[in-house]
Amino acid sequence: MDYVIEMLNIRKEFPGIVANNNINLQVKKGEIHALLGENGAGKSTLMNVLFGLYQPEKGEIKVRGKKVNITDPNVANEQGIGMVHQHFMLVDTFTVTENIVLGSEPKKAGTVNLKHAEEQVRELSERYGLNVDPKAKIRDISVGMQQRVEILKTLYRGAEILIFDEPTAVLTPQEIKELIDIMNSLVKEGKSIILITHKLKEIMEVCDRCTVIRKGRGIGTLDVADTNPTELASLMVGREVSFSSEKTKANPEDVFLSVKDLMVKDVRGVEMVKGLNLEVRAGEIVGIAGVDGNGQSELIEAITGLRKSEAGSIHLHNKPITNLTPRKVTQSGVSHIPQDRHKFGLILDFPIGENVVLQSYHGKPYSKKGIMNFKQIYKKAKALISEYDVRTPSAETPARSLSGGNQQKAIIGREVDRSPDLIIAAQPTRGLDVGAIEFIHQKLIEERDKGRAVLLLSFELDEIMNLSDRISVIFDGKIIADVKPEETSEQELGLLMAGNSTEKAGEQ
Repeated sequence: MDYVIEMLNIRKEFPGIVANNNINLQVKKGEIHALLGENGAGKSTLMNVLFGLYQPEKGEIKVRGKKVNITDPNVANEQGIGMVHQHFMLVDTFTVTENIVLGSEPKKAGTVNLKHAEEQVRELSERYGLNVDPKAKIRDISVGMQQRVEILKTLYRGAEILIFDEPTAVLTPQEIKELIDIMNSLVKEGKSIILITHKLKEIMEVCDRCTVIRKGRGIGTLDVADTNPTELASLMVGREVSFSSEKTKANPEDVFLSVKDLMVKDVRGVEMVKGLNLEVRAGEIVGIAGVDGNGQSELIEAITGLRKSEAGSIHLHNKPITNLTPRKVTQSGVSHIPQDRHKFGLILDFPIGENVVLQSYHGKPYSKKGIMNFKQIYKKAKALISEYDVRTPSAETPARSLSGGNQQKAIIGREVDRSPDLIIAAQPTRGLDVGAIEFIHQKLIEERDKGRAVLLLSFELDEIMNLSDRISVIFDGKIIADVKPEETSEQELGLLMAGNSTEKAGEQ
């Protein structure tokens, strides 16, 4: 059997941890090969070794049957290997073309020939159905389109083997469908793809084979046609996993969060929330369902004090909190699991132990008269790290060194542990494996059962349907419908999200 990639007995260590423990990976030409594992299992580390970002302690890599020493990403590019990172490497103020050619600029008479580069980018974009405007500025295009720019960067450099690291983590359902079409188009052209993902549904839909990693070790490689999500989940976490949340019927009490006639603008000054009304009661989980870009992000930011509202009111326990600072909102009994964990959830260069007390470091027992009590801080941190299974060498490890899923678990632990009255959970399980998702869902249900109010924002329809007691559908900046999960379907919910009335949704 000829393989385009062979990684044999790869071992990679970091201080206090063996990230890859003699792992083998073999990828065939023209296949989409999934790399599946829990948060912190070593998937991204293995791919960073393949792309030359890390050097392994032992093992060898073969590309098209020949042993190679990939010392840096330039060598990987020369071998036809490209990587689409989970967190994009783009310059906001540059155009699409300028980002793509950065570091590989075509020259003519000693100057950069951008016109020729634009033609190449347009040709590649059309060939693979990417539909990217070479002249557009990065800051003016959607996240899904930015990802396509990253794909074009690899193709421009001649990549035949593409590594996708959690590519659907930040995409809407429609963008995910389009990305799958793009990947299928690439393999039809003879490219090979390694797909790092937690999403079992995507593996079943798009992948040919799957290699499972658990705690740094290779568990095995399976043909996707011969397996199922239950088996994959069990191999990944080492136990049986439930795909549905066990919960009793909610017993909603008094209204805790009341939003009336709210109007909010985005960073461009465009009105995104347009006279919106919303209520969340103690003891219930209310899910916000909607296509990304319909005002849900601005709504969450306004409630949490991260964005100024132009009109309307927000009340907690009948007390106004409209346009209060984030700290004052927090002190009013609100916890916020943010949609963007890097921008709003963590200080990446701080130790993870200090990140888990960011909301309470200024009070007892963590500080007194401005002097930090690090003994108490790290005592608390270690307890949360253990309870939420945050995979980290130590509490002193910088937050940026953790996998995205483990960063997310640390944030959720911090926010839930504060015993808030209202938990705002925006994309709480984004980037988490099935075992962690099961755990977080159960935590949110436990908080609901303790009488907390939970406002859930998710672009995963099955998560909204599975976890919510009541679903509020947002479209064009307004709540257009309130439905109960047991009285609707994903199809009807999708129609409502597209702006159809309840009657039209029912007819179809």
